[in-house]
Amino acid sequence: MLTKRIIPCLDIKDGRTVKGVNFVNIRDAGDPVELGAQYAQQGADELVFLDISATNEQRKTFASLVKDIARHINIPFTVGGGIGSVADVAPLLEAGADKVSINSAAVRNPQLIDDLSKAFGAQCIVLAIDARKVDNTWMVHTHGGKNPTDKKLFTWAKEGQERGAGEILFTSMDHDGTKNGFANDTLAKLHELLQIPLIASGGAGSMDHFIDTFVLGKADAALAASIFHFGEVKIPDLKSYLKQNGINVREF
Repeated sequence: MLTKRIIPCLDIKDGRTVKGVNFVNIRDAGDPVELGAQYAQQGADELVFLDISATNEQRKTFASLVKDIARHINIPFTVGGGIGSVADVAPLLEAGADKVSINSAAVRNPQLIDDLSKAFGAQCIVLAIDARKVDNTWMVHTHGGKNPTDKKLFTWAKEGQERGAGEILFTSMDHDGTKNGFANDTLAKLHELLQIPLIASGGAGSMDHFIDTFVLGKADAALAASIFHFGEVKIPDLKSYLKQNGINVREF
């Protein structure tokens, strides 16, 4: 049986780790290099770095910061933010990233998924999808959740898989930062639809929420930010708790 993955997420703005609620009310959460090193030491399975202002500021992700973080960790590392072409990816991989996450640029130009998958392999490409319910339909949003689109979550996730994404990272904007649990019903539907791994994001507030998303949501991995950044849940404690409750996790 494949192990379930625990993934801390570093949302980066102006070189600092930040966290908001429902994609707004951003507050400082610490130094990303220190946090990344800390999570690797604690037994995190992977790390995700998202430069959340790169797309809105129409610039590339800071490769120098990626390099600094990569030097201090020994776990797989996914980087996203401002990636809009095949040429944008090589510098990030050279800086130490193992995978890249694409979101807004892929919605604007779906062919980008095909091109990146062909150039670097599906295992390197994570399609991040931010969505919220609009009139009871899950609709995709871009630019850090600021721009609504006409794409529907389930259709877009399936298309992303067909175009060559190796994983789907689904963030429920309605659950983000609320600490009320993940969007498990929606995750379970995505699981039924997809053959590639599914990462749950948005809503982690307790250790039980991770059990729920692995059991009810059928997620392959769970991503969280604030509960790790502010010390509310420690990764070793979480892994022990998951193991006690029959969830298969990697030893730490």
